Amino acid sequence: MPNILSNKLLEIACFNIESCLQAQEAGADRIEFCADYLAGGITPNYDDILKAKELLHIPLHVIIRPRSGNFNYSLQEIEVIKKDIEFCKQHHVDGVVFGVLTQNKKIDKHINKELVELAGSMSTTFHRAIDESDDMIEAMNDIISLGFKRVLTSGGKKSATEGITILKSLQKKYHKNIIIIPGGGVRSSNIKELIQLTQCNEYHSAAITTKTDTVNSEEVKQLKTMLS
Repeated sequence: MPNILSNKLLEIACFNIESCLQAQEAGADRIEFCADYLAGGITPNYDDILKAKELLHIPLHVIIRPRSGNFNYSLQEIEVIKKDIEFCKQHHVDGVVFGVLTQNKKIDKHINKELVELAGSMSTTFHRAIDESDDMIEAMNDIISLGFKRVLTSGGKKSATEGITILKSLQKKYHKNIIIIPGGGVRSSNIKELIQLTQCNEYHSAAITTKTDTVNSEEVKQLKTMLS
């Protein structure tokens, strides 16, 4: 089993440049950069991606999601996704976060394989589209076979705490094959339980505690303290 006493990694989802800088200052280990908090995160505009890349000295992962809603995309939307991945690769972004499902909510192996190959040396994370899957085991096996380095998941539930038993099971079964990142409502009030029960090594939080889209620096510090 993984060493649960070792330091853990904290990824903060940020929805504007200000939050990226605040999260970095507060001790975040990595940024997942998105736009539009209310939509659950979509691809930021290119100028903001370049600005974040310029200002951050910690790893930057960019979400590649052309719109809100489901994760079954049209051919035109797939072309946009490819263009956005190519842009990130050309500008040496550390990683990209994406996921495409079929109409029946299975992992689209053909499209995701193309996208993983297009990403090249960038780190690839399959995002919470997996939580819409009816069969988490099948989905995990597909994601691993496609070569993703990480998967962000709440265990198929609305939040990581609701999916904690499934997350524990996934970590036990797959921790040697892929990095599992619990995400979905992760805050300083519940992360200790998640660490103890799931034994995962990376955790994802927006660290937002008010009705804004801006990170709470003190929340980031508290999360980081609990992970150390």
